[in-house]
Amino acid sequence: MRVVLKFEAVYQVEAETLAKSLRIPLVAYDQAPTSDIDFELILDHAGLSLRQQSLERDATQPGKRKNKTDNKNKADIRCDFISGELRHRRLYGGGKNQMILKATGLNKHKPSIMDLTAGLGRDSFVLATAGARVTMFERQPIVAALLVDGLQRLHTAGDEQEVTIAERLTLHEGDSLNCLAALAESEAPDVIYLDPMFPERDKAAKVKKAMAFFHHLVGADDDAAALLPLALATARYRVVVKRPRHAPPLAGLIPGLCFEGKSTRFDVYPLKKMT
Repeated sequence: MRVVLKFEAVYQVEAETLAKSLRIPLVAYDQAPTSDIDFELILDHAGLSLRQQSLERDATQPGKRKNKTDNKNKADIRCDFISGELRHRRLYGGGKNQMILKATGLNKHKPSIMDLTAGLGRDSFVLATAGARVTMFERQPIVAALLVDGLQRLHTAGDEQEVTIAERLTLHEGDSLNCLAALAESEAPDVIYLDPMFPERDKAAKVKKAMAFFHHLVGADDDAAALLPLALATARYRVVVKRPRHAPPLAGLIPGLCFEGKSTRFDVYPLKKMT
């Protein structure tokens, strides 16, 4: 899979640093995508974004792809905590009645939470909005870069309340499986939250654009099941796993409690009563 970084000229220094860190090539901002590029990482005045290049396979020449981009799939993916859906959810999202807050205990308590599968940080942001201090882990370098960019804009461009939320969020770039195994008992969080990559659904089903991107970029979370026993041995009060509503429990471990929505459920593994 090939990823390149495009940048507006004013951001050349930042782009060079990021490209070196991610070990991806820089290309001209106005350069048209070629058939060997799967993703473009774009750094411009709006921040960092990811664009998937959907190039059709050429049936007449196996292995080759037509240089034709599907504009419907070309919308950029970025980490945005300030506007759009997350802002609307922060202001009008149902408060303490949200399932994720009930599952993590945030409807009654203020536990410390460790999100071992942060992705673009959406759930972590919701948890921090409710008052939790959240430590996030993200191992995919490009996804982590998008998350860093979103957090930076939340710190610098957010209003007073959003900056306060940002101060509750801490990101660690790396594999949570390794980090969790090395965690000292004194640093153990009250709650560990897991949101492994959902299994791919039937092609006819409507899959959110961000999720489709992640399946392509990140691949399957084949080792996600290994996180659950380790999380259960580390968390103080409970472990929460987000799953598709009809999916089997992660690692085959039956939860003690479930909160079900229309398409998603939260499996709760209580360890002891939260105080």
